[in-house]
Amino acid sequence: MTVYQTFLDKKTAGQKQIAVLIDPDKLENKTISQIAQTAFDSKVDYFFVGGSLLINNRLDDCIKTLKEAKDIPVVLFPGNTLQMSWKADAILFLSLISGRNAEMLIGRHVIAAPYLKLSPLEVISTGYMLIESGRPTAVSYMSNSDPIPHDKDDIAMCTAMAGEMLGMKLIFMDAGSGAEKPVSPFMISQVKQSINVPLIVGGGIRTPEKAAESAAAGADLLVIGNAFEKDPGLIREIAFSVKEK
Repeated sequence: MTVYQTFLDKKTAGQKQIAVLIDPDKLENKTISQIAQTAFDSKVDYFFVGGSLLINNRLDDCIKTLKEAKDIPVVLFPGNTLQMSWKADAILFLSLISGRNAEMLIGRHVIAAPYLKLSPLEVISTGYMLIESGRPTAVSYMSNSDPIPHDKDDIAMCTAMAGEMLGMKLIFMDAGSGAEKPVSPFMISQVKQSINVPLIVGGGIRTPEKAAESAAAGADLLVIGNAFEKDPGLIREIAFSVKEK
């Protein structure tokens, strides 16, 4: 079964999903193995791997460590076209539909396409939407793109609809790493009601309560990253709050 079909099947069954985002630059292999064990015990669905910058050339090692530790699909969440590895199971082929930077909409994709065509990676087209989070984030700076304002639910809703109509298989709303405030429940619910494809939400989800709130609002898959780096136990708490409802 493909990763995307798993997305769809769990969405159809009403099962909320969790992805743990691993930045290879921030974690050593031993820590990654420990996190993988915690994620497995917590019934996490996917590992997302990537970052705004990868400066230590540890992407392959990180993926290898994750796949050796536990049988959880590893999905690339690339910050740029250099963040690719055939060792992963799939890649979110991100088009930044919330911005107006042509390089992030299609330019870099043209460069990556021949590589991906030859690779064994499952390519999942994803409409990526940055949402303002109360502070500048690495992804907004690196993408040279303004996020959708936190309270502009109508813009988010119409952007997501356009992404689906353009053929995107997923919509990913992201407040960004280090966000002061996550995507609001009302914006999540408005977007959810306007699309049929799975909805991913990430950025600023630091507590079980906030995770449960975002899931209840309509997120099919929640991405947690920075929150667990200092306290890996949060993976278990957040997963329980979402999956045991």
